[in-house]
Amino acid sequence: MSEYLPASRVTRIKSSASVAAAARVRELRAEGIPIIDLTVGEPDFDTPGHIKAAAIEAINAGQTKYTSVTGTPELQTAILRRIESHTGVRYEANQLTIGGGAKQVLYVALMASLNEGDEVIVPAPYWVSYPDMVLANDGTPVIVACGEDTGFKLTPAALREAITPKTKWLILNAPSNPTGAVYTREELQALGSVLEEFPHVYILTDEIYDEIHFGDGRVTSLVTAVPTLRDRILLVNGVSKAYAMTGWRLGYGVGPAPLIAAMNKLQSQTSSCPSSVSQAAAAAALNGDQSFVRDSVEVYRKRRDVAVEGLNAIDGLSVAPAEGAFYAYVNCSGVIGKTAPDGTVIENDQDFTLYLLNAAAVAVIQGSAYGLGPYFRISFATSLETINAGVDSIRKAVSALN
Repeated sequence: MSEYLPASRVTRIKSSASVAAAARVRELRAEGIPIIDLTVGEPDFDTPGHIKAAAIEAINAGQTKYTSVTGTPELQTAILRRIESHTGVRYEANQLTIGGGAKQVLYVALMASLNEGDEVIVPAPYWVSYPDMVLANDGTPVIVACGEDTGFKLTPAALREAITPKTKWLILNAPSNPTGAVYTREELQALGSVLEEFPHVYILTDEIYDEIHFGDGRVTSLVTAVPTLRDRILLVNGVSKAYAMTGWRLGYGVGPAPLIAAMNKLQSQTSSCPSSVSQAAAAAALNGDQSFVRDSVEVYRKRRDVAVEGLNAIDGLSVAPAEGAFYAYVNCSGVIGKTAPDGTVIENDQDFTLYLLNAAAVAVIQGSAYGLGPYFRISFATSLETINAGVDSIRKAVSALN
């Protein structure tokens, strides 16, 4: 029997750093080691009752069969109505795709559009899966560092420099995972002015955190700020973050009909359709009472403020308040070069996160996993008790460094 060798698309990617961190926390806890987990990228709230009730009702009504590749009419209507109310742009059913989570929609979009050698511009810090999704689909990720001096946001000059004749996509994620950065309308219009000069470049806007926003009004979408780019934008969203439905796996995208048709063809040959029960739940989420969303954002705001105040009080660390999402991207340059009590030198952010795990039993994720160090990411989608305990343990661990 010959040895199994994975396909090249598998060997050229790595496992998700955030998934790996969560798995390590579970392993340590299974060994009886109490860990303060600040890695979790999902709400700690339960899915609202009326959404769960809609799923139960769908099950009891026998809505457990295949649906159309593009979902039930009820969910299609709910999504299209939601997109129009948030962006001011009307889409038709043939411009809609629905998948098993926004993550699957992103992946299928790249699968449907990339050929070998095509380039995808990925601003860093980035969600850990973007570059590997590109690599898995024969593309070339072009990483553009976007430092703290620009609010971790892509500038028109940096965008222009990154575009080549091989550029197929630009990925924009706002509010951002891991930084919480949000683009203003004016910033999007400035990027749009550059993109209008390069009609071969498509734009993938990942807006999964758009409801979790700490500023005034709604997060502005690129399709709203620069409507002339509409035929080149794939807007991706879902119900996971805003409605505490991560495990329901329901995401969607709207964009140019030819791209959507290609994506739906691939979808028909992969998962056939999203879960019918999750579709019923998602429709209830989008159509129903939105007070849960508003209330949870206020809870996140309080948690953010506590985390930021506590971390900024630690010598060697600094962090700006996130504008959206539920993460803090913490600058740890002030501890690089210091020595741990056991004699280990902290040479980079990965060393520091390992030190926190081993010395303080606090799990965070190193910024290098997101393409920009020396930082680390914490999630404040957890209780104030956990946040306070984590910050206190980090403070004690940092004070022990020489």
